[in-house]
Amino acid sequence: MKTSQVLSPPKVRIIAYTSSMMPSSLTDHIKKYISLTETEEQQICNAVTVKAIKKKSFLLEPDHVCKELHFVSSGCLRLYFINKKLNEQITLFAIENWWITDYESLDSGRPSSYYMQAVENSEVISISKTKLDELFEAVPKLERYFRIVQQRAFAATQTRIKYIYSMSDEERYHHFSSRFPAFMQRVPQYMLASYLGFTPQFLSKIRAKNI
Repeated sequence: MKTSQVLSPPKVRIIAYTSSMMPSSLTDHIKKYISLTETEEQQICNAVTVKAIKKKSFLLEPDHVCKELHFVSSGCLRLYFINKKLNEQITLFAIENWWITDYESLDSGRPSSYYMQAVENSEVISISKTKLDELFEAVPKLERYFRIVQQRAFAATQTRIKYIYSMSDEERYHHFSSRFPAFMQRVPQYMLASYLGFTPQFLSKIRAKNI
């Protein structure tokens, strides 16, 4: 999809929570992999910020340094860049209980070349790199949680790359739709085509064959 839109400032609202109101989706997810004491949970809650993001709004735009990781507590986000043909190329989606960021910009401090945008009205739990480093010092076992999460994300990326090179476009579509049927209903067709590596027109033909 070609894009010529003029980007407006992100419509992101920071939600103020007391410690007793802080959503538990993040700590519940962490506790699937490591144990946490009440004190450690509180330390995590004190380090994060909850943000409401309106559909089509941006958490990151090119030429800005990515300073945070985002855990999706509700909704859907995407990470994409504009290629040489001026088309949007989506590299990552994140739905509930998934993390999303531009790791290269986050780690290096260099400006990003990506857009991070809400596909739906979403809520994310964000933590800055500085706060995360402080948490690793205070709660060392959190490094194990992030290692597991990032290993699984890397494995999923490797698998996606393998499918791009080893499967036909139609095989890739059927494989993805069989594994993530609910996700298929949430994402616009042109975004799904971009992520899977073919055109919206080709995706329309595949869907028409299956009606």
